[in-house]
Amino acid sequence: MSPKPPSLTSMLEALIATPSVSSVNPELDQSNEAVIDLLADWLEAAGFRTERMAVPERPGKFNLIATLGTGPGGLVLAGHTDTVPCNAERWRHDPFRLTEDSGRLYGLGTSDMKSFFGIVIEAVRGLTPRDLRQPLVVLATADEESSMRGARALVQADRALGRYALIGEPTGLTPVRLHKGVMWEAVRLIGQTGHASDPGLGRNALDGMQEVMGDLMAWREELGQRHRHPAFTIPGPTLNLGRIHGGVNPNLICGDCELHLDLRLLPDMRAEDLRAELTHRVAAIADRRGLEWQVAPLFPGIPPTETPRESAIVEAGEALTGHTAEAANFGTEAPFFNQLGMETLILGPGNLAQAHQPDEYLETARIPPTLELLKGMIRRFCRD
Repeated sequence: MSPKPPSLTSMLEALIATPSVSSVNPELDQSNEAVIDLLADWLEAAGFRTERMAVPERPGKFNLIATLGTGPGGLVLAGHTDTVPCNAERWRHDPFRLTEDSGRLYGLGTSDMKSFFGIVIEAVRGLTPRDLRQPLVVLATADEESSMRGARALVQADRALGRYALIGEPTGLTPVRLHKGVMWEAVRLIGQTGHASDPGLGRNALDGMQEVMGDLMAWREELGQRHRHPAFTIPGPTLNLGRIHGGVNPNLICGDCELHLDLRLLPDMRAEDLRAELTHRVAAIADRRGLEWQVAPLFPGIPPTETPRESAIVEAGEALTGHTAEAANFGTEAPFFNQLGMETLILGPGNLAQAHQPDEYLETARIPPTLELLKGMIRRFCRD
């Protein structure tokens, strides 16, 4: 271990060069342990106490909790160590090599969101426990891009880490205090195959799914009329029919059909209520057609979340950036942190438009204001 953390550029180079893809596809999924090791070494060199937390039932996956100072309360600077998979052949730059070009830092995770950790460690350079009245915690989680398993593990362990939390997700340095929830659901209909020349020889699951899809599109309109939140650019919930597959051959009556859909919930909506309503609608159509049916979540889902505008961290984020806190349509780990009693703000230097894209990049001009933002947050919640 070095006596102090390396330069910011060296940290960013090492983070981007260390693959840590998380994916629901086991063939693409990777451990994040090497990234955790890097961060632990640098934070220990910066004087932090570090704890590696194994994620249950996920071999090779870890959270890192690094703490400077002692006592209750304090500030948590949080982010995820994983990235989405990438198609390297679609990139002009090597996704696993930090490349600076025309004021941009290219590489997988530059925007979403490995760079945030390097900037955090640069911001705390030289701080000592004696400088702090409240503790400062740096939290690095696993599997945010696939299952939120790292954040869920913290909730399961009841690991309250601080009074306030800032998640450095890509928001273009605009504070975000609320976002929608995410549900991915699978609808499966099972009928009976038969020769296509005589529809009476079977029960067509694809015909049934067509009726289900029509009903879901009508339900989508109903949900938009029943639920509205003016803070969002898309003020209602959304329902996207994302994938359908079924059948074997054109001359066979389709005996099995599956639909995958995405639901985005407003903060006043509950996943259990939506799933019950979805199940009722599917069952009514399937039963009338003599089809077997199943409705099941594709992953546990992300709850919607809202941190009050009056929260001290929201007010601090607005004051330090000069922007009013906004709402986002995407999901983050914020609801899990809020469950642990942390008032949470989402605020980071990357841009969502660059995330999950070939040639992902972070603008170098975003680094100095992010350093000042983090120092201001530490001063507000840990020093003053």
